[in-house]
Formats: sequence, C-alpha cells, structure tokens
Amino acid sequence: MISRTEALDLFRSDDLIGIGMEADAVRRKWHPEGIVSYIIDRNINYTNFCTEYCTFCAFYRPMGHAEGYVLPFETIYQKIQETLDLGGTGVLMQGGLHPDLKIEWYEDLFRGIKQRFPIHLHCLSAPEVTNIAEVSGLSLRDTIRRLMDSGLDSIPGGGAEILDDDVRKRISRLKCGTDEWMDVHRTAHQLGMRTTATMMFGCGETIEQRMNHLELIRNLQEETGGFTAFIPWTFQRENTSLAKFVKEEATAVEYLKTLAVSRIYLSNFENVQASWVTQGLKTCQLGLRFGGNDVGSIMIEENVVSAAGAHHHASEEELRRIIRDAGFVPKQRDTLYRTYFLN
Repeated sequence: MISRTEALDLFRSDDLIGIGMEADAVRRKWHPEGIVSYIIDRNINYTNFCTEYCTFCAFYRPMGHAEGYVLPFETIYQKIQETLDLGGTGVLMQGGLHPDLKIEWYEDLFRGIKQRFPIHLHCLSAPEVTNIAEVSGLSLRDTIRRLMDSGLDSIPGGGAEILDDDVRKRISRLKCGTDEWMDVHRTAHQLGMRTTATMMFGCGETIEQRMNHLELIRNLQEETGGFTAFIPWTFQRENTSLAKFVKEEATAVEYLKTLAVSRIYLSNFENVQASWVTQGLKTCQLGLRFGGNDVGSIMIEENVVSAAGAHHHASEEELRRIIRDAGFVPKQRDTLYRTYFLN
C-alpha cells in the first residue's frame, strides 16, 4: 500500500500516463484475466421529497411542493418487472430524506418486492438509513437489521460526496456527517451486509480533503472488508445552486488522474468503477486503462444525476463495444460483482 503522502504526490504530479500505467498494474493484480464487468439494473427514486436542501442536488423538492412525489408500491413493482424483462438482476433504490416515511413503510415495500420478484435490492444511502432510524426512534443497528430481515441485500455508497466535514458543511449542511456515514457502512459490514463506497469530487474541495475521504474508506475496508467496490464520479453543476460557487466542472484529465490515484491508493478494494454517466463513454473507456475494471450500469432509469445536467446514455451493446475496443472481455455481473454464472 502506498502512503497518504505518496498519494498526494501523485495528485500533484503532471505524469498522467505514468500514474495511469501504475493504476493499470494494480488492476491487473486483481483482474489478470482481462475482464471488465457491467450490470443491467435500474435506479428507482421512490420519492423526491427531501428536507436536506443540498446545494449540489437539482433533484429534490421541499415538503409540500407541487412537483414532489412518493411512488405507489404498484408503480415500483411495474418498474421492477420491466427491469427483469430487460435482463436486469437488481435495482438501486434511493430517494430524498422524507420525514414521514418510517421503517414500516420500507419493510412493507421490501417484503412486497421479495414476494413478487427474484431481484437484488441495493437500496438506501447512509443518509436515508440514518433518517429512517431517527424518524422511527430506532438504533442504527436495529434499523439495518430490520431492513435486512425485510429484504434489503446491500447498501449503495450514495450520500458520501466528500467525507470531510468542512466540505459537507458547505455543500450539504443538513445531511449526515462523516462519522454517521462511516457508522452506517461499518454497522452494515458487521451485520454481514456488503456495501459500496463512492466519491463525488470536483465540488470545490482540496486535494487534501479528497485524500481524507480515500483514507477513511481504505481504513474501514482494512477493518471490515465489507466494500465490494469504489465508484468515483464528478460533480455536475448545471441546475444546482452550488454552481454559483463552483464555476467549472472537473476535466477529463482530472477525472482520470483521480480514478487512477484512487485505484493505486485503495489497493485493498477489488473493484473500481469507471463512470460514463458524468464523463461520457470515451472518457469511461480511457478509464479502463487508468485502473477501472467495471463500467457500472446501463441505467434503464436515472433521475438524480440527469437532473443536475448529465445527459449521457448507454445501451448494453454500447458498453460491451467500448470494453472490447479497449482490449478487454465484457462480462455482465450482478450487484455483488459476481460474473462467473453470467454471459
């Protein structure tokens, strides 16, 4: 493992190709067979009502807003059936922090889904989990255990943004703090549940603050081994109030360098994802030579990042093509990164 100081030196280096080659070597140690994976799943945003008012978000609506919604269970069931019909294996379900949806609502939803469909439920970011615990008057451990018992299979890394409280006070003042995000994932891992780690960068943070984030998740992975993957992406400024303070989005070069340094520093993570949603297919393809071994989902449906100005789309065949053209073997995976039983 390289040290924090060595990682900072890489961030400050101009040798982009050298950093990329080093990251590629780490990828090859984990994935010598040359496979790059992808998943067919769907993002279902069950509500856009939210009390947190994060400045980087263009998706949420305040309570009582005419454009706010909570999806009926039947609508969610229809979306899951469509996902299965398209060859999907999971759903990523997240929403705003709703003050009136207690744990029973989620338990009923997850049980209803599991009774009807053979699908993996990768749901509820750490802020949502802490909100459910708070409005339900439960401990974090009891909340996660009850959600698991009702059908929750894994927790996505959403809500992390940058795990540095100075950054969080600036961009998401009301959302859960760094320690709370870490507690959700640590507790889930202790209960035997896998989760993912994410990072939204390019929102005005310093390199040192970015490193604070990477150091925290590397240490937690060393402690629990519960993360399946790390997924970095760039802040999308269009339509957000944070755009007034962040004048330019991260460039493709900055994205590739951050992806590569993350792959090198997080050497205890098996999987690192290259993102096409915020960067487009060409940069994502380059990312496969900068440490990425996965390209994520075809995203049958996605509302949050697109609301903030991301307009890229991809079909399964397009993802398979960019993987092949980069010199890799495309393989469909499931949410837990298992590819051995799929095409």
